[in-house]
Amino acid sequence: MSKEDLNIALIGRGFMGRMHSNAWGQVGRFCDPPLNPILHTACDTVEEGLSEYAARWGWQNVCTDWSDVCASPEIDLVDLGVPNYLHAPMAIEALKAGKHVTCEKPLAGALREAREMAEAARASKGKAFVWYSYRGVPAVAFAHQLVKAGTIGDIRHVRAVYLQSWADESVPLAWRFDKKLAGSGAHGDLNAHIIDMTRFVTGEEITEISGAIAETFVKERNKITGNVAGGIAEGLQKAKQKGRVTVDDTVLFLARFSGGAVASFEAARQATGNLSRNGFEINGTKGALRFDFERMTELEYCDLSTERATRGWTTINCSDMAAHPYMGAWWPEGHHIGYEHTFVNMASSFLRVIAGDEPVVPVPDFEDAYKTQRVLEAALVSAAEKRAVPLSEIK
Repeated sequence: MSKEDLNIALIGRGFMGRMHSNAWGQVGRFCDPPLNPILHTACDTVEEGLSEYAARWGWQNVCTDWSDVCASPEIDLVDLGVPNYLHAPMAIEALKAGKHVTCEKPLAGALREAREMAEAARASKGKAFVWYSYRGVPAVAFAHQLVKAGTIGDIRHVRAVYLQSWADESVPLAWRFDKKLAGSGAHGDLNAHIIDMTRFVTGEEITEISGAIAETFVKERNKITGNVAGGIAEGLQKAKQKGRVTVDDTVLFLARFSGGAVASFEAARQATGNLSRNGFEINGTKGALRFDFERMTELEYCDLSTERATRGWTTINCSDMAAHPYMGAWWPEGHHIGYEHTFVNMASSFLRVIAGDEPVVPVPDFEDAYKTQRVLEAALVSAAEKRAVPLSEIK
């Protein structure tokens, strides 16, 4: 039986634009979604190279005015792979036009914008999702299932880190270092992921933030010359003039979860020796779970009911097609998937929800992502005011 087509327009063609293009192009080949995704239009305000980009990734049309995309009766879903400050105006306009929206994380650069986006999603007939892609990692999705089943009991401790090392002094002043464009630095870029991931895995909400520290180590960077679409490495042409960095390089904070657990979070862009060490450890009354994205196919599990003499961490290879979330769409056991496949997995779940089906595991909509944005804001308030901040204060 033929499936209904879903015409997609992508806005933005940087790192995330390429990742989203790949996801939409692959999801129909592997995941058998209930809708047929059509790569209808690639949109970018810079026309140079846009047609070549569209041809490479399979987009049928090009456009340089994002408002035209939002207004077009041919478009069913608008996908945002643009810098944070553009999320709110684009998403709200698309939602008012009745489109479905998929948006890069964090939901917005500022809490007010995130609130407006969540309100627009409530009022729209379209569905709205955020690409918190680590929910698409089979090991992380399996951890969610184990916790939900009570396998590790009541949760007492949560530790989460996202450590990178790319942002040394040689990196120019790209949009990610400008508060007006990004909202925050490592905090919104990295802490957003591990806040969402631990909320997802534990099934609990963060109720209080305390002890937050925010630091900017590289306070000035070389300005960029030429057209830059966004991302880490686009600013290779540099002027001699310096510009001020207005976001954080690292943010650490403590937290409490609604079930009583205490937690620590750490995000850093200059954690030497770490390329993308993104993970968590969750300790419960019956056992514990541990995940490190640099070994993304593995989930470590400690079962407290085993004999004391042999008790310890067991490594689960989360590549079983029958046993582990999302893996049924991919390769035989032991043939591992990678980073790009997590976006394909998320795209498959987005399509399932739009069609009215149940996703493999819960996916973040704008309401869910707004809760993560509130935690981000509470940590910044805690760092600025040097006090504990209940989430009930952050609206």
